[in-house]
Amino acid sequence: MAHIARKRFGQHFLSDGGIIDAIVHEIAPQPGDAMVEIGPGLAALTQPLVERLGRLTVIELDRDLAKRLREHPQLDVIESDVLKVDFAELAAKAEPKPLRVVGNLPYNISTPILFHLLGFAHLITDQHFMLQKEVIDRMVARPATSDYSRLSVMLQWRYDMENVLFVPPESFDPPPRVDSAVVRMVPLAQPPAVDAARLGEIVQVAFSQRRKILRHTLGKWLEEHGFEGEFDPQRRAEEVPVAEYVALAQAVPP
Repeated sequence: MAHIARKRFGQHFLSDGGIIDAIVHEIAPQPGDAMVEIGPGLAALTQPLVERLGRLTVIELDRDLAKRLREHPQLDVIESDVLKVDFAELAAKAEPKPLRVVGNLPYNISTPILFHLLGFAHLITDQHFMLQKEVIDRMVARPATSDYSRLSVMLQWRYDMENVLFVPPESFDPPPRVDSAVVRMVPLAQPPAVDAARLGEIVQVAFSQRRKILRHTLGKWLEEHGFEGEFDPQRRAEEVPVAEYVALAQAVPP
């Protein structure tokens, strides 16, 4: 019986063989790699991956799909919401091999998933994700551009990222109403030492009213938190580079 895509899970199943081959090429799976796939769905990407890896862990929320996946002897199936999965446990099981993470992320919760994984970046060697193209545009955006956002800052602080493949809507069944792309995310070997929660708070305040001059938002917040260093609040949030946000997070008293 054919599986019907479920809107509540944001399901769009990859069906273009050429695109699947191109994604696998970008991931470059090697035999024995400790890889985790998020949202395997109908196993379009799962099958070529596990053929090259030998074994693969998959995380699937849809009960019916998880049941199907369990029939594959080379798959370790975790039936769960990925936001509840402890990747530290998966990394511990994979030791001494570093964890690699891939997936066609549900577009309706892609940002929460990216932030969830941010906390495990030190345990992961790379990530390859299919996402809505406009999300990837924001992830890799440079300062002083319209796409530069909270997402840009919070991910660029921790990862080196690049858009590696464009994926048109007709590559899926059912086709989404947006263009897609594949992003490669490699955690920085030596990221700046900073309290991620404090950085997140600063960036959240800065972009809360992105059209306003920061004097009205972040400037007041810094003053309230006893910051006495140099900072030009006569700019908008999108004009401040990632390194400057990190420096603020390092300088503000705890």
